[in-house]
Amino acid sequence: MLGDMLRPKSFAGLFGAAPSVALATLGMAIYQHGQSYAAAQTLSMMAGAIALGIYSAVVCQLLIRARMRALPATLLSLVVWLAAAFCLWAGAGGQA
Repeated sequence: MLGDMLRPKSFAGLFGAAPSVALATLGMAIYQHGQSYAAAQTLSMMAGAIALGIYSAVVCQLLIRARMRALPATLLSLVVWLAAAFCLWAGAGGQA
């Protein structure tokens, strides 16, 4: 749905492919390494998705409220993304 609303339409492929790739990766992880390994990978995927959401929110705030240019806002927000991802990973026990 989100890909259909955004322009250019190339975003549609991006949003449509990510869930399929994640499911295929988890299927291969279960087959090759077992369910506990795949569960750890799932936690890592969820932590990465949450960290990406935090990164996106920070970038939007810097662009809109602080009136920063795109490059400095995204570079500064990378630090936030790394910190959020590491904290979430550590909070999950650092299993992956």
